[in-house]
Amino acid sequence: MWDFPLFPDQASTNAPKLDALMLFELGVLVFFTMAILLFVLAFCVRYRRGNAADRSHPPTHSKAMEAVWIVIPAILSVVMYAWSTRLFFDLYEAPADATQIDVVGKQWMWYVQHSQGRSETNELHVPLGRPMKLNMTSQDVLHSFYIPAFRIKQDVLPGRYTSLWFEPTKVGVYNLFCAEYCGTNHSLMIGKVHVMEPADYEAWLSEKGVGPSQAEEGGRLFVQHHCAGCHRGSQTVQAPRLEGVYGKPVPIQDGKDVHFVTADDRYIRDSILLPKDQVVAGYEPIMPSFKDQISETDLLKIIAYIKSIANGETSQ
Repeated sequence: MWDFPLFPDQASTNAPKLDALMLFELGVLVFFTMAILLFVLAFCVRYRRGNAADRSHPPTHSKAMEAVWIVIPAILSVVMYAWSTRLFFDLYEAPADATQIDVVGKQWMWYVQHSQGRSETNELHVPLGRPMKLNMTSQDVLHSFYIPAFRIKQDVLPGRYTSLWFEPTKVGVYNLFCAEYCGTNHSLMIGKVHVMEPADYEAWLSEKGVGPSQAEEGGRLFVQHHCAGCHRGSQTVQAPRLEGVYGKPVPIQDGKDVHFVTADDRYIRDSILLPKDQVVAGYEPIMPSFKDQISETDLLKIIAYIKSIANGETSQ
Protein backbone atom coordinates (compact mmCIF):
# COMPACT_ATOMS: atom_id res chain seq x y z
CA MET A 1 0.00 0.00 0.00
CA TRP A 2 1.19 3.49 -0.85
CA ASP A 3 1.46 5.95 2.04
CA PHE A 4 0.05 8.99 0.25
CA PRO A 5 -1.95 11.22 2.61
CA LEU A 6 -4.42 13.59 0.99
CA PHE A 7 -3.41 16.45 3.32
CA PRO A 8 -0.35 17.26 5.46
CA ASP A 9 -0.62 16.53 9.18
CA GLN A 10 -2.96 18.72 11.21
CA ALA A 11 -0.49 19.92 13.84
CA SER A 12 -1.91 23.26 15.01
CA THR A 13 -5.19 24.69 16.25
CA ASN A 14 -5.55 26.51 12.94
CA ALA A 15 -5.24 23.42 10.74
CA PRO A 16 -8.67 21.75 11.26
CA LYS A 17 -10.47 25.10 10.95
CA LEU A 18 -8.85 25.90 7.61
CA ASP A 19 -9.33 22.35 6.34
CA ALA A 20 -13.04 22.51 7.21
CA LEU A 21 -13.44 25.71 5.18
CA MET A 22 -11.52 24.27 2.24
CA LEU A 23 -13.58 21.05 2.27
CA PHE A 24 -16.82 23.06 2.38
CA GLU A 25 -15.74 25.16 -0.62
CA LEU A 26 -14.56 22.04 -2.43
CA GLY A 27 -17.92 20.38 -1.70
CA VAL A 28 -19.82 23.35 -3.16
CA LEU A 29 -17.61 23.27 -6.24
CA VAL A 30 -18.07 19.52 -6.76
CA PHE A 31 -21.84 19.71 -6.17
CA PHE A 32 -22.46 22.40 -8.79
CA THR A 33 -19.99 20.87 -11.25
CA MET A 34 -21.68 17.47 -11.04
CA ALA A 35 -25.18 18.99 -11.15
CA ILE A 36 -24.40 20.94 -14.31
CA LEU A 37 -22.68 17.91 -15.85
CA LEU A 38 -25.69 15.68 -15.15
CA PHE A 39 -28.08 18.24 -16.68
CA VAL A 40 -25.86 18.51 -19.78
CA LEU A 41 -25.79 14.72 -20.17
CA ALA A 42 -29.56 14.45 -19.60
CA PHE A 43 -30.28 17.09 -22.23
CA CYS A 44 -27.87 15.41 -24.66
CA VAL A 45 -29.84 12.18 -24.33
CA ARG A 46 -33.31 13.73 -24.13
CA TYR A 47 -32.93 16.11 -27.05
CA ARG A 48 -30.53 14.21 -29.26
CA ARG A 49 -31.12 14.24 -33.00
CA GLY A 50 -33.86 11.83 -34.01
CA ASN A 51 -35.46 11.60 -30.57
CA ALA A 52 -39.23 12.20 -30.55
CA ALA A 53 -39.13 14.99 -27.96
CA ASP A 54 -41.71 17.78 -28.16
CA ARG A 55 -39.88 20.90 -29.36
CA SER A 56 -42.93 22.88 -30.44
CA HIS A 57 -43.20 25.17 -27.41
CA PRO A 58 -39.74 25.52 -25.80
CA PRO A 59 -39.73 27.66 -22.61
CA THR A 60 -37.99 31.03 -23.07
CA HIS A 61 -37.52 31.93 -19.38
CA SER A 62 -38.41 30.91 -15.84
CA LYS A 63 -38.46 33.48 -13.04
CA ALA A 64 -38.45 30.76 -10.39
CA MET A 65 -35.33 29.16 -11.88
CA GLU A 66 -33.60 32.55 -12.18
CA ALA A 67 -34.42 33.34 -8.54
CA VAL A 68 -33.08 29.99 -7.34
CA TRP A 69 -29.94 30.33 -9.48
CA ILE A 70 -29.25 33.79 -7.98
CA VAL A 71 -30.31 33.32 -4.35
CA ILE A 72 -28.62 29.97 -3.56
CA PRO A 73 -25.16 30.92 -4.94
CA ALA A 74 -25.46 34.32 -3.23
CA ILE A 75 -26.17 32.69 0.14
CA LEU A 76 -23.30 30.25 -0.30
CA SER A 77 -20.96 33.10 -1.29
CA VAL A 78 -21.90 35.11 1.81
CA VAL A 79 -21.38 32.04 4.03
CA MET A 80 -17.92 31.41 2.55
CA TYR A 81 -16.99 35.09 2.83
CA ALA A 82 -18.08 35.37 6.46
CA TRP A 83 -16.42 32.07 7.39
CA SER A 84 -13.09 32.93 5.71
CA THR A 85 -13.10 36.48 7.09
CA ARG A 86 -13.57 35.20 10.63
CA LEU A 87 -10.68 32.76 10.17
CA PHE A 88 -8.51 35.52 8.71
CA PHE A 89 -9.01 37.76 11.73
CA ASP A 90 -8.40 34.83 14.09
CA LEU A 91 -5.09 34.16 12.32
CA TYR A 92 -4.17 37.84 12.08
CA GLU A 93 -4.50 38.71 15.77
CA ALA A 94 -2.21 36.74 18.06
CA PRO A 95 -3.34 35.97 21.63
CA ALA A 96 -2.07 38.38 24.26
CA ASP A 97 -0.05 35.64 25.97
CA ALA A 98 1.70 34.44 22.79
CA THR A 99 5.47 34.00 23.06
CA GLN A 100 7.32 36.04 20.43
CA ILE A 101 10.12 34.64 18.31
CA ASP A 102 11.98 36.80 15.75
CA VAL A 103 12.65 35.46 12.25
CA VAL A 104 14.86 36.96 9.54
CA GLY A 105 14.74 35.63 5.99
CA LYS A 106 17.97 35.78 4.00
CA GLN A 107 19.06 34.32 0.68
CA TRP A 108 18.75 31.39 1.28
CA MET A 109 18.12 30.60 4.93
CA TRP A 110 15.88 31.31 7.91
CA TYR A 111 17.52 32.87 10.98
CA VAL A 112 15.48 32.37 14.17
CA GLN A 113 16.12 34.24 17.44
CA HIS A 114 14.50 33.27 20.75
CA SER A 115 14.23 36.01 23.38
CA GLN A 116 16.01 33.80 25.94
CA GLY A 117 19.20 33.97 23.84
CA ARG A 118 18.99 30.78 21.79
CA SER A 119 19.28 31.22 18.02
CA GLU A 120 19.05 28.71 15.20
CA THR A 121 19.24 28.50 11.42
CA ASN A 122 16.67 26.71 9.25
CA GLU A 123 15.13 25.20 12.37
CA LEU A 124 12.41 26.34 14.73
CA HIS A 125 11.85 24.74 18.14
CA VAL A 126 8.49 25.44 19.80
CA PRO A 127 6.59 23.96 22.77
CA LEU A 128 3.40 21.95 22.50
CA GLY A 129 0.14 23.70 23.41
CA ARG A 130 1.52 27.22 23.71
CA PRO A 131 0.63 30.07 21.30
CA MET A 132 3.70 31.35 19.45
CA LYS A 133 3.98 34.62 17.53
CA LEU A 134 6.59 35.03 14.82
CA ASN A 135 7.84 38.58 14.16
CA MET A 136 9.43 38.45 10.71
CA THR A 137 11.43 40.57 8.30
CA SER A 138 13.78 40.05 5.36
CA GLN A 139 17.44 40.98 5.00
CA ASP A 140 17.28 41.17 1.21
CA VAL A 141 14.30 40.17 -0.99
CA LEU A 142 10.73 38.97 -0.62
CA HIS A 143 10.36 35.57 1.07
CA SER A 144 7.34 33.64 2.36
CA PHE A 145 7.31 31.62 5.60
CA TYR A 146 5.24 28.47 5.11
CA ILE A 147 4.55 25.52 7.44
CA PRO A 148 2.03 23.20 5.70
CA ALA A 149 1.23 21.15 8.83
CA PHE A 150 0.20 24.33 10.66
CA ARG A 151 -1.69 25.73 7.63
CA ILE A 152 0.12 29.07 7.95
CA LYS A 153 1.92 31.15 5.33
CA GLN A 154 3.01 34.77 5.51
CA ASP A 155 5.10 36.93 3.21
CA VAL A 156 8.36 38.16 4.75
CA LEU A 157 9.24 41.60 3.39
CA PRO A 158 12.41 43.73 3.38
CA GLY A 159 12.01 47.02 5.21
CA ARG A 160 9.02 46.10 7.35
CA TYR A 161 7.74 43.58 9.90
CA THR A 162 5.02 41.01 9.33
CA SER A 163 3.76 38.44 11.81
CA LEU A 164 1.81 35.22 12.17
CA TRP A 165 0.92 32.99 15.09
CA PHE A 166 0.11 29.35 15.74
CA GLU A 167 -0.45 26.93 18.60
CA PRO A 168 1.06 23.46 18.03
CA THR A 169 -1.13 20.48 18.92
CA LYS A 170 1.07 17.50 18.04
CA VAL A 171 4.65 16.65 18.96
CA GLY A 172 6.79 15.96 15.91
CA VAL A 173 9.03 17.39 13.21
CA TYR A 174 7.41 19.30 10.35
CA ASN A 175 8.57 20.90 7.12
CA LEU A 176 9.30 24.59 6.73
CA PHE A 177 9.51 26.17 3.27
CA CYS A 178 9.98 29.49 1.56
CA ALA A 179 6.89 29.74 -0.65
CA GLU A 180 7.99 32.78 -2.68
CA TYR A 181 10.63 32.54 -5.42
CA CYS A 182 13.60 34.45 -4.01
CA GLY A 183 16.52 33.70 -6.32
CA THR A 184 18.78 30.98 -7.63
CA ASN A 185 18.76 28.72 -4.55
CA HIS A 186 15.14 29.28 -3.56
CA SER A 187 14.49 25.52 -3.55
CA LEU A 188 17.17 25.09 -0.87
CA MET A 189 15.51 27.54 1.55
CA ILE A 190 13.88 24.83 3.63
CA GLY A 191 13.97 23.83 7.28
CA LYS A 192 12.34 21.88 10.07
CA VAL A 193 9.93 22.83 12.86
CA HIS A 194 10.37 20.81 16.05
CA VAL A 195 7.32 20.66 18.32
CA MET A 196 8.45 19.55 21.78
CA GLU A 197 6.89 18.81 25.14
CA PRO A 198 7.04 22.02 27.26
CA ALA A 199 9.58 20.54 29.70
CA ASP A 200 11.82 19.41 26.83
CA TYR A 201 11.52 22.84 25.21
CA GLU A 202 12.57 24.64 28.42
CA ALA A 203 15.52 22.26 28.73
CA TRP A 204 16.48 22.96 25.13
CA LEU A 205 16.34 26.74 25.74
CA SER A 206 18.66 26.47 28.74
CA GLU A 207 21.21 24.04 27.30
CA LYS A 208 24.85 24.74 28.13
CA GLY A 209 26.40 27.31 25.86
CA VAL A 210 23.33 29.50 25.39
CA GLY A 211 24.43 33.13 25.27
CA PRO A 212 22.90 36.26 26.77
CA SER A 213 19.22 36.98 26.23
CA GLN A 214 18.12 38.88 23.16
CA ALA A 215 17.44 42.00 25.25
CA GLU A 216 20.86 41.79 26.94
CA GLU A 217 22.57 41.46 23.58
CA GLY A 218 20.51 44.42 22.37
CA GLY A 219 21.71 46.47 25.35
CA ARG A 220 25.31 45.74 24.37
CA LEU A 221 24.61 46.84 20.78
CA PHE A 222 22.84 49.93 22.11
CA VAL A 223 26.10 50.98 23.77
CA GLN A 224 28.33 49.77 20.92
CA HIS A 225 26.55 52.00 18.39
CA HIS A 226 26.75 54.98 20.78
CA CYS A 227 22.99 55.20 21.29
CA ALA A 228 23.41 55.36 25.08
CA GLY A 229 25.23 58.69 24.91
CA CYS A 230 22.04 60.40 23.74
CA HIS A 231 19.16 58.23 24.95
CA ARG A 232 20.17 57.32 28.53
CA GLY A 233 20.28 59.19 31.81
CA SER A 234 23.91 60.17 31.25
CA GLN A 235 23.04 61.66 27.86
CA THR A 236 25.39 64.28 26.42
CA VAL A 237 22.93 65.42 23.73
CA GLN A 238 19.28 66.38 24.15
CA ALA A 239 17.38 63.39 22.82
CA PRO A 240 14.21 61.47 23.80
CA ARG A 241 14.59 59.05 26.69
CA LEU A 242 13.59 55.51 25.76
CA GLU A 243 12.65 54.08 29.15
CA GLY A 244 8.94 53.29 29.07
CA VAL A 245 8.41 54.53 25.52
CA TYR A 246 7.58 51.20 23.84
CA GLY A 247 3.87 50.81 23.14
CA LYS A 248 3.12 54.42 24.09
CA PRO A 249 1.99 57.33 21.87
CA VAL A 250 4.85 59.55 20.68
CA PRO A 251 4.30 63.17 19.53
CA ILE A 252 5.73 63.73 16.04
CA GLN A 253 6.47 67.19 14.67
CA ASP A 254 5.13 67.64 11.14
CA GLY A 255 5.83 71.22 10.16
CA LYS A 256 3.70 73.30 12.52
CA ASP A 257 1.44 70.39 13.35
CA VAL A 258 1.91 67.61 15.88
CA HIS A 259 0.42 64.15 15.55
CA PHE A 260 0.90 60.97 17.55
CA VAL A 261 2.19 57.55 16.50
CA THR A 262 2.55 54.38 18.56
CA ALA A 263 6.09 53.38 19.46
CA ASP A 264 5.89 49.81 18.08
CA ASP A 265 8.53 47.66 16.40
CA ARG A 266 8.09 49.39 13.05
CA TYR A 267 8.39 52.89 14.53
CA ILE A 268 11.58 52.03 16.44
CA ARG A 269 13.12 50.39 13.37
CA ASP A 270 12.34 53.42 11.20
CA SER A 271 13.64 55.78 13.90
CA ILE A 272 17.00 53.98 13.79
CA LEU A 273 17.31 53.72 10.02
CA LEU A 274 15.40 56.86 8.93
CA PRO A 275 15.49 59.15 11.98
CA LYS A 276 14.64 62.36 10.12
CA ASP A 277 11.35 61.01 8.75
CA GLN A 278 9.52 61.17 12.11
CA VAL A 279 11.12 63.66 14.51
CA VAL A 280 9.79 63.74 18.07
CA ALA A 281 8.19 67.09 18.90
CA GLY A 282 10.54 69.37 20.85
CA TYR A 283 13.76 67.82 19.49
CA GLU A 284 16.05 68.69 16.61
CA PRO A 285 16.57 66.27 13.68
CA ILE A 286 20.24 65.66 14.51
CA MET A 287 20.31 61.86 14.85
CA PRO A 288 22.40 60.18 12.11
CA SER A 289 20.96 57.35 10.04
CA PHE A 290 22.14 53.80 10.72
CA LYS A 291 20.84 52.47 7.43
CA ASP A 292 23.17 49.80 5.98
CA GLN A 293 25.19 49.89 9.23
CA ILE A 294 23.05 47.60 11.41
CA SER A 295 21.82 44.20 10.25
CA GLU A 296 18.21 43.11 10.58
CA THR A 297 19.16 40.59 13.27
CA ASP A 298 20.90 43.29 15.34
CA LEU A 299 17.94 45.65 14.86
CA LEU A 300 15.66 43.02 16.37
CA LYS A 301 17.98 42.73 19.36
CA ILE A 302 18.03 46.50 19.91
CA ILE A 303 14.23 46.59 19.68
CA ALA A 304 14.05 43.76 22.22
CA TYR A 305 16.25 45.85 24.55
CA ILE A 306 14.01 48.90 24.17
CA LYS A 307 11.00 46.71 24.90
CA SER A 308 12.70 45.40 28.04
CA ILE A 309 13.38 48.86 29.47
CA ALA A 310 9.77 49.78 28.74
CA ASN A 311 8.71 46.83 30.90
CA GLY A 312 11.31 47.55 33.55
CA GLU A 313 13.10 44.23 33.02
CA THR A 314 16.57 45.71 32.64
CA SER A 315 18.25 49.04 32.58
CA GLN A 316 21.60 48.15 31.18
